[in-house]
This record gives sequence, C-alpha cells and structure tokens, in this order.
Amino acid sequence: MTTVTTAPYGTWPSPVGAALAASHDGRPEYLGAVGEDIWWTAPRPAEGGRRTLVRRSPDGAEESVLPPPWNVRSGFTEYGGCPWAGVQGADGRPLVVFVHFPDQRLYGWEPDEPGAVPRPLTPVSGTGGGLRWADPVILADRGEVWCVLEEFTGPAPTDVRRTIAAVPLDGSAADDRTAVRELTGDGHRFSTGPRLSPDGSRVAWIVWDHPRMPWDGTELLTGSVTDDGRIEDVRVVAGGPEESVCQAEWAPDGALLYLSDAAGWWEPYTLRPGEESPRALCPGRGEEFGSALWKPGMRWLAPLDDGLIAVVHGKGTAVLGILDPASGDVVDAAGPWTEWAPDLVVRGERVTGVASGPDRGYEIVELDTRTGHTRVTGAAHRDPVDPAYYPRPEVRTFTGADGREIHAIVHPPHHPGYTGPDGERPPYVVRAHGGPTGRYYLAFDLEVAYFTSRGIGVAEVNYGGSTGYGRAYRNRLRGNWGAADVADCAAVARALADEGAADPARIAVSGGSAGGWTAAASLTRPEEFPYACGTIVYPVLDPLAWADGGTHDLESRYTDSLIGPVDEVPERYRERSPLHRADRITAPFLLLQGLDDAICPPEQSEALLERIAGRGVPHAYLTFEGEGHGFRRAETMVTALEAELSLYARTFGFERPDVPALELTP
Repeated sequence: MTTVTTAPYGTWPSPVGAALAASHDGRPEYLGAVGEDIWWTAPRPAEGGRRTLVRRSPDGAEESVLPPPWNVRSGFTEYGGCPWAGVQGADGRPLVVFVHFPDQRLYGWEPDEPGAVPRPLTPVSGTGGGLRWADPVILADRGEVWCVLEEFTGPAPTDVRRTIAAVPLDGSAADDRTAVRELTGDGHRFSTGPRLSPDGSRVAWIVWDHPRMPWDGTELLTGSVTDDGRIEDVRVVAGGPEESVCQAEWAPDGALLYLSDAAGWWEPYTLRPGEESPRALCPGRGEEFGSALWKPGMRWLAPLDDGLIAVVHGKGTAVLGILDPASGDVVDAAGPWTEWAPDLVVRGERVTGVASGPDRGYEIVELDTRTGHTRVTGAAHRDPVDPAYYPRPEVRTFTGADGREIHAIVHPPHHPGYTGPDGERPPYVVRAHGGPTGRYYLAFDLEVAYFTSRGIGVAEVNYGGSTGYGRAYRNRLRGNWGAADVADCAAVARALADEGAADPARIAVSGGSAGGWTAAASLTRPEEFPYACGTIVYPVLDPLAWADGGTHDLESRYTDSLIGPVDEVPERYRERSPLHRADRITAPFLLLQGLDDAICPPEQSEALLERIAGRGVPHAYLTFEGEGHGFRRAETMVTALEAELSLYARTFGFERPDVPALELTP
C-alpha cells in the first residue's frame, strides 16, 4: 500500500528531472516509404540538437542511418519543411535526397552502396541566407528531384524569392546554379513543393502572397507537365483571399484531393478529371481535417489504392480516421492515441503515421485498414519513469467576460506519493502557445510532468486565434493580438483561482515565441490578472520592428492581420507592444533567448532590458550561443527548465535544492 505524504505544493520530490525531459524533446517527423521500408527524421538533443534519418525494415530492425555531423533539416522560411525524399531504384536499392542543415545544400545518397557517402547536388550561394530547399519529390525517370527553392537575392531577410525547381540527380548543379531548372517562376511570394499525378502528366501546388498568411488565404494551382519537363496551362482551381487550402494530393484514379476551409473548417474536397466544380466529401461535421500550413510537406490526408482516404481530423484534438468518399462516413482507428501528427504515409492497405497520447510519446503507428488493427511499428514509447508520475490532463472549456468560449488543457498537480496540505491551494503556470496560429496538444509532455510532479499545476491555453476550432475561432485574434490572447489567458487564471483550484497569489504566466509576446504583454497588464511572475522565451516584443524588416520573410507581414496595417493603426502597435509598456512591469520575470534567432532576434530582448533598467524589477536574462528559434540542445533545455523552476520556487516561496538558484537582478 502506497503511503501518501503531505507536503507543501512545489516541494514534492520527483524522478522527472530536467535532463530526462530534455532527452524526450522532439518527435519523429516527415515519414516516408522507400520500398518496403519506412523512414523518418528523429531528434538527437544530446548530439547538438541535430536530426538524423531513421530507417525501419519490415523485420522490425530500426537504425539511425546518418551519423554525426549530418543534420537532416531544412531552413526554409526559418521554420523548415520536409527535408528529404527517397525512392527505390530499378536495382531495388534506395536513393535518398536530403537537406543538410549547416550548408542547406541538397545531397544525394545511395545508402546500400558499400562505402557510399552523401554527395552534393546543389551549389552554395553567398547572398543573404543562400539557397534553401524543401518538400522534394524524386523523379528518377527524369533524373531530377523537384522541390521548392528559396533563394536570397540580398542581405535583408525579406530579400528572397521562391519557385519550384528541378535539380539534376547527377550532381551537375553542385557548383552551377544555372543547371537548376526553374519550373514556375517567382510570380508568388510563397509556394509549397509539387505534387505529381500518378501518371506524371499533372502537377499541383499551393501559393500565397503578402500580407496573407497561409491560414488566411492561399490558392491551389494545377498545371500540365510536358514531355520535356516543363509546366504549362497553369490555373487556379481553389482558394482565395479568405479561403485557405493547406494540402493537395492526387488520388490513384487521377482525381485531385485537397483540404480547404471555404465552409469555415478545413474539410476534404475532390475535383475529378474533366469536372469544373469540386465536391465536399464530408461537409458540416464541425471538425478540422487540416491545420495551419507552417511548413511545406505536412500531410493530414492520404489516399489509398481502394478509393478510401486516410485523414487526421477532430475538434481540439486530431485522430486518425478512414474516410469513405462515397458516403462521407469516417471510421476512426482504435487505440490510446489522442494526437496524430500531419505525417501520413500509405502503402497498399496500410496507413502509417506518428501519434501520441497523454501517457505515451509520439511513436510510429500502423493501421491495417482491412482489419482495423493498429500496432506500433517504430520509435516505440518506453516509460522513462513510472507512469504514476505523469500528468492527468483535463480538457476544459472556460468562459470569457463576453461569454466567449476559451479552450484549454489543465494539468493539476499530481504525484502518486504526495499531496498538498489541507487548505493550501497549489501554484499554477498559465502557458500561452507559440504561433500564435497554433495550439496545445493532448499529448505526452515530460516538461509538463516536470512541474506537475513537483506540485505545480500547468494550464495550457488555446486562446482565441488557435487552430483546431474552426476559422471563426481562429479569426478572433485578427486585430486583437496582445488583447484577446492576454484576456483569454487571464480568464483561465481567474477561473482556476475562483473555483479554488489555484492559489490566486501564486499564478505565473509563460510562453515562447508568440507565446512569449503573450506572457510579456500579460505582465504589462496586471489589471487583466496580477501574475506573480513570468517566463518569457525567445519572444516577440516589438511588432513595429517586425513590420520594418526586423524578422524573417514569412512573418514579416503577419502583424497586418494580427494587429492591423501599421500605416493605418500605428498607435495600436505601441499600445500593444510589451516593449513600449515595459514601465508597467512590476512582477519578477525570466527571459530566455537564443543568440542565433532570426525570427525573434535578441535585439528585442535586449531592448526590453534597457527599458526596465534601474526600475527595481527582479529579473534574469539567460542567452544561449548556437540556439535559434526553438531550443534544440539538451544542455540548453536543461538550463532553461531548471531556471524556470527556480524562478517559481523563489517567487512562490518554497525551496528547491535540486536546481541551481536563479539570481535575479533589479
């Protein structure tokens, strides 16, 4: 019988250490089938944060096939995209093409050739960010790999053009930019990679232009592929300024399948050969079958040979289902997984994806559509500690001041051997996700367990603007960034305090990237909720700087929709900016910043510190060499997590001898 000890919240001992949490950061990504094998990229936090390629054969053997220093990761638009592709050659041996992160060149590699090493396929450019590649498709019969190219034309982050291009597989373009064939020109600012029809005669891709973001409005284009490998007869088949198409694929019979939010939710449509009007395959379900197209190569939909379609769908979560396009019925896969990533691969009657649940990390799962049987086939979850220490998440819907819904995942403090004293309410951390067009997932997260197992609750807020709840919910942030997100987080904090779940004097706010903006903005608005402290991670702090070339190209016009065109509402930018409201910050805070961050550069964090200098606000500023937007190195994540816990211990009034004391300077 387990003895339960009573001890103050925040002081409980836990086997979930920062190093353990860091070692489980990241997930398998970018699945692909090469012959009978399944390949994917996998994180290696202990190896400088690189990503390797993993290969799983039908007999279950799983191996990391690229040793250090190879790093399979694209820098496309700074966020990346699918960085590899593979095919089985006529001799049965695989050919793999991948992007190596340090130089962003495409490399070709025959892994089963004895002594073979990756060989460069593309040149290096010394202009700006150089040449970057993503979303490749190998056309072995043409001797080319087709992908989307991002080419910098000058030193500024917005001096960039994008086009679909064909790269020779023979290496003739390795030192010759002119050997790269451009297929679509640069008439659009942004593009995904190409999707070829089964017979190779048609191609589809998605484009959009400033100031729209891809979840605001995109266009789906199709064209004919000529015998000599050119694209002609290009036309728009779906999308527009207020319609977002996030994925397109070809069915085995030549029909075009795509995901569009024309009806308010991302739903599947089909356009058959010779037809002019698309057909919605399962309209009106009030669910998302897609999400924000942050990176090219995401796959929420995959057609099977028998006409059925594998789909990732849900409201606030994402599960795997099989859609019958004739009836519109969707049958979900059985199993404990509550979140399926947009990473579907189909081989015959089998669908393979990446899935997680509250008590299991992301793993490779295969569904046999004939039997309905699911099984783990790769990257299998293994409990690093007793599952009794895992959080017990609660999916909640809170109510805002105007009656609006606010979605959140609440993780109360939980420990199998400890409980808090009678009458003591636990401390909580209210977390704001990045994006801001994104969401929190009902998935295994040891970083959450790091806090909950020590007696600190975590509330992850999917504030207005988050994905997963339809376009109207997503559009709530339009013109309201720094207001609606702050108010929604505050409403959750107040509700937890009012219902007695949290100590109102011991609630912190935290977030990274756009979540860092929300955390910082929340500290400047104590009238919304008086947070005790905050953790601000690689934040956006000055949207005026963003609108004036202070960030990368993808998000350089993002504030047009989030706040408003800067020339029309300049005062709104200053009113919302945490940098320009820094004089209102009185709560202690921790600021964490990667020094190589091109999206939220360290200059903004440094400007905030200048604004609070001499004002007596306790704070700590930790910077990390070699880290960009999103920490990837194990040692960085350990330092950041322990510093955050130390901030809460100091602010909330309990001792944590298991972490270094964080020094706060006024």
